[in-house]
Amino acid sequence: METPMSHSAVAPTAERDHEPKGEHSPKKAAASGFIGSALEYYDFFIYAQAAALIFPQIFFPSGDPRMAIITSLATYGVGYVARPIGAFFLGRWGDTHGRKNVLVLCMFLMGLSTLAVAFLPTYQQVGILAPALLVVLRLVQGFAVAGEISGASSMIVEHAPFGRRGYFASFTLQGTQFGQILAAAVFIPLARLLPDAAFNSWGWRVPFILSVVVIVAGWLIRRRVPETPAFKEETAEGAPQVNPITAAFTETGPNMIRVMLMALMNVIPTVTTIFGAAYATQKAYGIGFHKDVYLWIPVIGNIVACLVIPLVGSLSDRIGRRIPIMVGALGSGVLAFGYLWAISIGSVPLAILFSVLMWGIVYQGYNGVFPSFYPELFPTRTRVTSMAIAQNVGTMITAFLPAIFAAVAPPGSNNIPWIVGGIALGITIVSFLSALSARETYRIHVNDLGEKHAVEIPRDDYLRMRAEGRSL
Repeated sequence: METPMSHSAVAPTAERDHEPKGEHSPKKAAASGFIGSALEYYDFFIYAQAAALIFPQIFFPSGDPRMAIITSLATYGVGYVARPIGAFFLGRWGDTHGRKNVLVLCMFLMGLSTLAVAFLPTYQQVGILAPALLVVLRLVQGFAVAGEISGASSMIVEHAPFGRRGYFASFTLQGTQFGQILAAAVFIPLARLLPDAAFNSWGWRVPFILSVVVIVAGWLIRRRVPETPAFKEETAEGAPQVNPITAAFTETGPNMIRVMLMALMNVIPTVTTIFGAAYATQKAYGIGFHKDVYLWIPVIGNIVACLVIPLVGSLSDRIGRRIPIMVGALGSGVLAFGYLWAISIGSVPLAILFSVLMWGIVYQGYNGVFPSFYPELFPTRTRVTSMAIAQNVGTMITAFLPAIFAAVAPPGSNNIPWIVGGIALGITIVSFLSALSARETYRIHVNDLGEKHAVEIPRDDYLRMRAEGRSL
C-alpha cells in the first residue's frame, strides 16, 4: 500500500519512486558502520581517556594541578572546535562524491593523526611545544570524525529496507560504544600492570600506536560496501545539481537547529567518561579511585549499551523516533546526579550501578535512535551535509563542558554533584524540547524524507504490514 507523496524538487523525473531502485545492502552497510565507527571512535576516545588520566601530568606544567586538569580537559574540547569545519568539508564531500568515499577519507585522517600522538614529546622535554603539537593533532582528529556518524548513518538509512531503518542505523552507534569499550579496555591492563613511571613514559603511547589498525582495517572494510541507490539516483546523469551547503541552510534550516539542540545530549558522555574520570582519579579532587578501577566503569556501561542499542533502534521502528529520544534525554539528565554523587562518596559499586542506569540503558534511548532520526529529517541531496553541520555544532558546544565543570566545581568545592548534575539536566531538557518539536519520520519513504509535504503511511497499515512481514 502506498500513499501519494511529494517528490524531491531536484528529482530527475516526476515519476520517481518513493523507494530508490538498485542494489540495497543493509547488512554490509550496517557491518561497515559498526566496524568503521568502532575503529574510528576507538581513536577518538583513547585521547579522551588519556586527557583525563595522564595528559595533565606529562603535557602541562606540574606546578598547579588544578590548572593542569582544566587545560588538559580543554584540549579534549579543542577537537570538537574542528568538527564544524570538518562537517562543512566532509558533509559536502559525502553529498557530492558519495557516502562510501567520505567514510574512507575520514578513516585515513583519523588513523594517521591519532598514530602521530604516540610519538609526541612531553612538556618536560620540549616545553610549550608539547601541548601545541597535541592541540594540532586533536584538531585533525576533530576534523576527521566530523563526517563519520553522518556519513555512516546516511549510508545505512539509504540501504536499509523501509520499516527497519531504525534497527539497521543503530549499529553505527553500537560501533561507537564498542570503540569506547576498546579505548578503556586497552588502558586497563597498562594502568594496572605497569609502574606509574613506565605508564607515564611509554605505556600510555601503546593505545595510540595501535591506531595503525584503523588505517588498514578501515580501508579493507569500507571499500567493499556499494554506494547507496538513493545517492546514485540523486546524482544520476541529467539530474539537476545543487550546492549541498547552500541547500542545507535554505531548505532545512529549522531541522538543522533541532538536530543541533538535540546533539547537546553529548553532555552525558562528557559527564560519564571525561569529567567523571578526572573527578574520580585525579589526586587534586581527593576521591581516590585507582585508574584501572575507574576505567571499568565506562567499560561496563558501554557493554550494556551495546546490548540495548539495537533493541531501542528496533523499538523506534514500531513506536517512532521521538519518544525514545525524549525519555533518554530527561532520564539520563536526572540520573547524572546519582552518578556524580556515587563518585563523591567514593563508592565504586554505586558508581557502576548509576553508570549502567544512566549511560548503559536510559541514555541509549537517545543514542540508539538519533542515527536514524537525524538523517531522516533531511532529503538525500543534503543529508550528510545537513546532519554533519548541525550535529557537530551541537557537540562542539558541549565539548568544553568538562573544562567548565572543572572550573565551576574545582577541587575542594562543595556540592560538585549538584553543580555539574544541574548543568547536565538543564542541557538535556533543551534536547527533550527540541525532539518534541520535530516531525516524526519513521513512516516516510526514503525519497520523501525531508520534504515539507511528505505524507506518512497510516500507522495501522504500517504496523499491520510489519506484522505480516509484507514488503513495505
